[in-house]
Amino acid sequence: MAFSNYKSLNRAQLTVEYLHTNSTTHEFLFGALAELVDNSRDASATRIDIYTEKRPELRGGYMLCFLDDGIGMDPNEATHVIQFGKSSKRSPESTQIGQYGNGLKSGSMRIGKDFILFTKKGSTLTCLFLSRTFHEEEGLDEVIVPLPTWDLNTKKPMNSDPEKYAIETELIFKYSPFKNEQQLMEQFNKIESSSGTLVIIYNLKLMDNREPELDVETDHQDILMAGMPFEGVKPERRSFRAYAAVLYIDPRMRIFIQGHKVRTKRLSRCLYKPRVYQYSSTRFKTRAEQEVKKADHMAKIAKEKAREAESKRLALEAKVGDDISKESRVILRKAEDTAMMLRRDADMKKKIQETKQKALKEPKELAFIFGVNIEQRDLDGIFVYNCSRLIKMYEKTGPQLEGGMACGGVVGVVDVPYLVLEPTHNKQDFADAKEYRHLLKSMGEHLAQYWKDSNIAQKGIVKFWDEFGYLSASWSAPPSSEQRYRRRRAMEIPLTIQCDTCLKWRTLPFQMDAVDRRYPDSWVCLMNPDSNHDRCDASEQKANLPCGVLKKDKQTAEVKQKELSEKIKQQQEKLEALQKTTTIKSAADIKKLPLEVSMRPTTASSPQATRSSERSITRPRSPPLPPHLKNPTAPLTRATPQRPTQTPAPPPPKVEPARARAAPKPTAKAPAKTPPPSRSSRTPAKPLPTKPALATKPAPASQRKRIKEEEEEEEEEEEEEEESEDEKPQIKKSKIVAAAGNRGKAVEKAPPPKRGKLAEVVKPPQPEKKGVTTPTRHPSTTPSSVPKDIPAQQHEAKAKASEKAPEQDPEKDPKNAQKGKGLLVEVRVNKEWYTGKVIAVETNKESVRWKVKFDYVPISTPKDRWVFKSSDEVRLMRPPSPISQTPDTQQETEKGPAPMEPDTSQPGTSREVTDSLVTMMRTMLRYFLTPGFQIRKDDVNSMTALELVAFPLKEYFQQYELGLQSLCNSYRSRADARAKAVEEKSSNAEIKLKEADEKLQKLRTNIVALLQTVREDIDINADDELDAYIEDLLSQRNE
Repeated sequence: MAFSNYKSLNRAQLTVEYLHTNSTTHEFLFGALAELVDNSRDASATRIDIYTEKRPELRGGYMLCFLDDGIGMDPNEATHVIQFGKSSKRSPESTQIGQYGNGLKSGSMRIGKDFILFTKKGSTLTCLFLSRTFHEEEGLDEVIVPLPTWDLNTKKPMNSDPEKYAIETELIFKYSPFKNEQQLMEQFNKIESSSGTLVIIYNLKLMDNREPELDVETDHQDILMAGMPFEGVKPERRSFRAYAAVLYIDPRMRIFIQGHKVRTKRLSRCLYKPRVYQYSSTRFKTRAEQEVKKADHMAKIAKEKAREAESKRLALEAKVGDDISKESRVILRKAEDTAMMLRRDADMKKKIQETKQKALKEPKELAFIFGVNIEQRDLDGIFVYNCSRLIKMYEKTGPQLEGGMACGGVVGVVDVPYLVLEPTHNKQDFADAKEYRHLLKSMGEHLAQYWKDSNIAQKGIVKFWDEFGYLSASWSAPPSSEQRYRRRRAMEIPLTIQCDTCLKWRTLPFQMDAVDRRYPDSWVCLMNPDSNHDRCDASEQKANLPCGVLKKDKQTAEVKQKELSEKIKQQQEKLEALQKTTTIKSAADIKKLPLEVSMRPTTASSPQATRSSERSITRPRSPPLPPHLKNPTAPLTRATPQRPTQTPAPPPPKVEPARARAAPKPTAKAPAKTPPPSRSSRTPAKPLPTKPALATKPAPASQRKRIKEEEEEEEEEEEEEEESEDEKPQIKKSKIVAAAGNRGKAVEKAPPPKRGKLAEVVKPPQPEKKGVTTPTRHPSTTPSSVPKDIPAQQHEAKAKASEKAPEQDPEKDPKNAQKGKGLLVEVRVNKEWYTGKVIAVETNKESVRWKVKFDYVPISTPKDRWVFKSSDEVRLMRPPSPISQTPDTQQETEKGPAPMEPDTSQPGTSREVTDSLVTMMRTMLRYFLTPGFQIRKDDVNSMTALELVAFPLKEYFQQYELGLQSLCNSYRSRADARAKAVEEKSSNAEIKLKEADEKLQKLRTNIVALLQTVREDIDINADDELDAYIEDLLSQRNE
């Protein structure tokens, strides 16, 4: 079909509003600046200058300029700048940073509203002007970009259309800071090299206080993030100089900010005891699969073109026939050459597709480098680079997520190729979050291995940091500035500096007098004290890092098969129990339930408290329990009074494991034959059956979502197992069993439904007579002792539970005992309770011992201690399983006699419970009642139980929250005002201190110069030497 037939069709258009929308992808402002630095690096620039020029008439008060000596652009290449999404750098094997053809537009428009670009290449000068101000003033919707060009030698325009050139220059003179052609040529003259590019951004974006987002006034050698506090913020997020220093993993380009060179870093050379770990994985497939699909598509297109060309050649041969004229032979030869060329192209693309398909199954190899940051230990975490460009920094993983001192101060570095992980458009994250999480998880495992290999914990973490001058108890405090500590740190990390001429990195030998010496920005190889590398033609020194190996504890196939079978069995039991539930659709359904079910506290079965406690890493020291809670004289009852101890308790029906995890209600005192509950009995292998309780279940949509998440997690675990195993493959689970296990797991972990949603309860046993009856408990648990009114299913389930009971003793099962590892506990030392964490478990036939590492203890007390699990010297800070118990309630069950189950068969007892609940409800409502609520406190006192049920709790809590919010806002405004005043006072003090330091340094310089005029042989290079020399002179004069 001819191209002319498409002219009537609609076309996609790019509006001027997209310029702003496109810029919003840069949430991190320094990331927008880095986009322009990346373009200079991709253009093979050896130097880039980032500076500002004051222009009070422009918004923001200055222009931000980026000048490099790269290869530049000719007029044809400059047109690619205004084509969104087009990039000549995009290829699978490319090592360049730019891939999307979007960085210059999105980055510059994030910084300001307008930019103008000057570039020089060959004998041409090109100017490109992109201005949102121009479009807004002219009322334009389409994006119009003037692009005039000049000859380098004659400085005359190269446009063939004089009218077009006149319009373009007129727009530039009107809406840019440069008002005539001479001023434009002055900007071209700033490009001193044979080629290069200058980008000028103006009309900068402002904050709410009408100040620019970039602060260039506070530090004249840096570009700071305006309004960013100094405390609690990483330097790379506050200072562009600090961010540019670590922007590239192997920096080769010199970066100057405000005329001062940035001391770029190679992070692997700035760490103490660096070690590299080679990592290989087949999990990174997303990007490689995309390349395979693209190569397959290109191969099919090339094959189709070759087939069409061959068909045309055959048709032309048949048409020509015996015609041997010169014109016919030329046409036939041209068709044959075209067909042959396309056939070769198809074969080549087919080979490329096969190569990529083969490489898809090959593992991707990465190098993890770890080391300790002894210069500033609180700056730790993982730095993730992509094609040598920083994407993520200070990522916490592995042991660092726990918040302790383990792996503290360790920095990890990894450079991920473009084929392994693809970055997002703003280069601040990765497109495939699942594979990125797998990368962090793998680095966390290697981080733990590095911590073991470094032997820091074995020698003592506090002692290790003391050697380098970290004497403060605060982790974020800087190290000591004493001379001996500075020398100690300098001895462990050799100084690496880049030559300003050849751009090679040189490692300088350690010199005692070179500690804290400041080297010039124009340092060259000739200044190197090492005679082997004191010239630019000498090869660069390679870092010989020691290699580490990740050591994994591999389980045998039999152990894995046994664990899998047990897991499947447990999930099947949960599914069977889940099917015995009924849905509550109204309040009338609740009234039909037995009293012990409808009045059971819902907070006891809420797993949210347990999950929130597990998320908290550290907790403050808690005081010992009060005597009346620690040693209760009588069993405590929360809902109903206790029944007489001589009445045996009724046997509970079977409840599914997910609901049996709820906190048990007070039970009757056990018979004499039953041993008292011990500490170890709080963590049984399987929860004991309890009374029928109100069980919660998520809505079907949320349940399906949780099941899907569990399936994805199991798929990841299976892929990791297949990747790490070298032995024969194990028997895989069937899809039906896996789905059943996932559904059971979803039920176990499902949170309780929110207010207003459907809930489910376990069906209570149907009594033979009318009314609610409670079966009595019999001493024997054998099938013969079960009453006849209990259903057969409950009878069989109880018999099965009684058979399994002897095998569930955690004291004798080492596997269950090891589950205590990682628990947060409190240990009594010298009549004081201290918080800590269980780091080791030791079991024998008689007892279980825990090794507890304390969070904080006095210096005279050991930092860890072995304690018996069942002793009075230890208590839990949080439960080992999702049983919702607090330490106080655990102490009650531990010390006091076993409480009793509420007797719901006696009408008087339920009446007392109802009255107590009504009284409690009135008290709580009166206590939290807001002044302007629609119901008065006096009316609350006279409310009946039915009126309390109809109480407008939603409006009550809404008004209470509004009052709290207004109170918090008033406190916040006062705190902000005080903080602002303190910050202003602190900034003024810092300015005065800085001025005093400058005056002192100038005075020292003048003194040295004065002394050298008197005695030329004086050689003073440090402040300490000057002070010592002056003291000697004064002492000699006094003598």
